[in-house]
Amino acid sequence: MSTSEARILIVDDEKDFCEILFHVVRREGFAPLVAHSGETALEMVRVGMPDALLLDVKMPGMDGMEVLKRSKAIDPDLPVLMITAYGGVDGAVQAMKEGAFDYLAKPLNNHELVEKLRRALASRTYKQKKLLPRDRAKNSSMLNLEEIMGPSDPVQKIISDVKLVAASNFTVVIQGETGTGKELVARAIHKASLRSETPLVALDCGASPETLFYSELFGYENGAFTGATSRRPGKFEMAQGGTLFL
Repeated sequence: MSTSEARILIVDDEKDFCEILFHVVRREGFAPLVAHSGETALEMVRVGMPDALLLDVKMPGMDGMEVLKRSKAIDPDLPVLMITAYGGVDGAVQAMKEGAFDYLAKPLNNHELVEKLRRALASRTYKQKKLLPRDRAKNSSMLNLEEIMGPSDPVQKIISDVKLVAASNFTVVIQGETGTGKELVARAIHKASLRSETPLVALDCGASPETLFYSELFGYENGAFTGATSRRPGKFEMAQGGTLFL
């Protein structure tokens, strides 16, 4: 990632302070973004906009510590630099325990700010190069989903939901009209889950004859009925340890 490509999200409720930081960040060749509330910042993190955060600890509503925790839940590798008031070192130390990359105390030293930003971005690049194959598949599945369905707000909401349910073992109901991409979403969930290296088995229930439906699901043994000349595993058995999409 080159400096000119790095998007730095500045999160502070003080608009004048944000404007100063905006110009400092842009002057150094970064691409600055601004959010004046924790809620807005999290929406931007959810859609993958920033490469690093400059986050004020004290803000009305959702404070910086809460934004830090939630941002890390969305993107564990996102580097966050916390901005604290002079003398607020205790809060900064707590923030680093929660996953912040480093902290800066007001009044900010521009040279220190830029150096810490560069180190933070370098750490993110290193972590991305060290991604496990499963993580790469997870990221790829999200990109494919966006490329096929488009970058609209509803699609971003679907991607957010996919990430959420992929981390669980819950049964998931995907609703939508024919042709809206239900199987695409199911495959994205599978690729992003811990089961990504196991089979995803699909069965079109509506296209299965009623007389063969249970055999499709549960399989049968040799000689179970006329014409059953060999054992056939059912979809449940084939999907054992993986994902069954009905």
